[in-house]
Amino acid sequence: MITVIAFIFMFGLLVFVHEWGHLIFAKRAGMLAREFAIGFGPKIFSFYKNETMYTIRLLPIGGYVRVAGEDPEIIEIKPGHLIGVEFNEEGKVKHIIVNNKDKYPNAHIIEVESIDLTHDLYIEGYDPQDYETKKRFEVDRKAFFIMDGMKTQIAPYDRQFQSKTVGQRAMQLFAGPMMNFILAILIFVFIGLFQGVPSDRAVIGEVLPDSPAEEAGLLKGDEIIEIDGKLVNDWVDFTEVVRANPNNEIDLVVLRGGETTELTITPKEVKVENETFGQVGVIQAFEKSFFGAIKYGFNLTYETTKLVIVNLMMLLTGQLSLDVLSGPVGIYDATDQIVQRGFVSYLMWTAMLSVNLGIINLFPFPALDGGRLLFVGIEAVRGKPVDPQKEGLVHVIGFMLLMLLMIVVTWNDIQRLFL
Repeated sequence: MITVIAFIFMFGLLVFVHEWGHLIFAKRAGMLAREFAIGFGPKIFSFYKNETMYTIRLLPIGGYVRVAGEDPEIIEIKPGHLIGVEFNEEGKVKHIIVNNKDKYPNAHIIEVESIDLTHDLYIEGYDPQDYETKKRFEVDRKAFFIMDGMKTQIAPYDRQFQSKTVGQRAMQLFAGPMMNFILAILIFVFIGLFQGVPSDRAVIGEVLPDSPAEEAGLLKGDEIIEIDGKLVNDWVDFTEVVRANPNNEIDLVVLRGGETTELTITPKEVKVENETFGQVGVIQAFEKSFFGAIKYGFNLTYETTKLVIVNLMMLLTGQLSLDVLSGPVGIYDATDQIVQRGFVSYLMWTAMLSVNLGIINLFPFPALDGGRLLFVGIEAVRGKPVDPQKEGLVHVIGFMLLMLLMIVVTWNDIQRLFL
C-alpha cells in the first residue's frame, strides 16, 4: 500500500507540475484553456473553475492541457441549424443551446442563416414562425454552447492558440518541460538541505565494517590529502585511484585532528557485469550548507540531464535496445524497490524521473511538446504557419506511434516481472 500511495503521489506530482506549466503560460498569454487533465481515458473526478475544467482520468499514462484552437472545435453550427439562444442583461447571447431545446422554455429559437463565433461574434437568422424578418444577435465573448446539458465556452480568435505570437506559443509549449526541470532542482536542493551536500574535500563520512578501509585504520572524519604520492583535491581524485587499483596496495596521507597520518590500503576487487574496479568501503562526508544545497540542486539536475541525453542518443543509434525502456509497470516496480531504501532515495528517484519527463517531452517527435515546438520553429523561419490539417495529421500519427511504443514497453515490463 505504501508503494501504491508513493507511486500515485509521484505520478500525480510529475504530471501536475508539467501540465501546470502549460496552463499558467496559456493563461498568461490570454489563451482559453478548456481542460487541465491528469491521466487519459474516462473521467473519474472533475470540477470547473476560471474557464477551465480540471479532471482526473482513469489511465495513469500522462496528462494534457486542452487549449482552444489546438484541435478542431467539437461543436459546429451551420446555416439551417435550429438553435436556442438565451441572453444576458446586456442583451447579448450568453447561451447557445444546440439540442434538447424543449428543456429551456425561456430560450429564443432561431434558424441560423449565418454565424460567426470567432471574429465578429454574431448570429443571424429567422424565427421559425416568422421568415420575413431576419434578426441579428451579438454574442457575448464568454458565451457558452449547451449540448446534452454540458456547457462549452466559445473561443473568439484572440483566445485561441494560433492567434498568439510565435514567442507566446513557444513558451506555452516549453513551459511544461521547464517546470519538470525546476521541480527536479527544487527536490535536489531540498535533499541537500535535509541530509547535507557532499563535501568539497575528500572527507570520510562513514567507514563500513569489515572493509579494507577499516582494516587500514581509516576513521570517520579523516580527510584524504594524498594518494599514491598525488595531491587529492576532492572526492573524485580519491575514488579514481581506488577504482583503478583493485588488489593493489595504495599509500595514503590522511589529515586527522590537525595532524597527518600515513596509511596503506588495498582496495577490494569488485566485478559488475563486464567491469572490474577497486572498492575500499567508505562513504563520503556530507556538510550542511544553504548555498551548497542550491549549487547541489543545479549540479545534480545538470548531471542527470547529461546522463539521460547520452542514454537517449545510445538508444537512437542502436547501442541500447528498447528493453532498457520502462513504462508505468516498470516504473511502479522500480518505485517499489526504491521506497524500501528510504525517503531520500524516493525523492532522488522522483527528481530523476522529472528530468526524464522534461527531456523526453522536448524530443522533436510529433505529438510531444518538442514536436509541436518544431512546427512553431518552422513557422518562425518560413514566416507563415504549416497547414493546420497537415500538422494535425502528423501529430495524430505521432500519438498513435507513441501509444504503440507504450504497449510494447509495457509488455516488456510485464514479461520481466512475471515471465
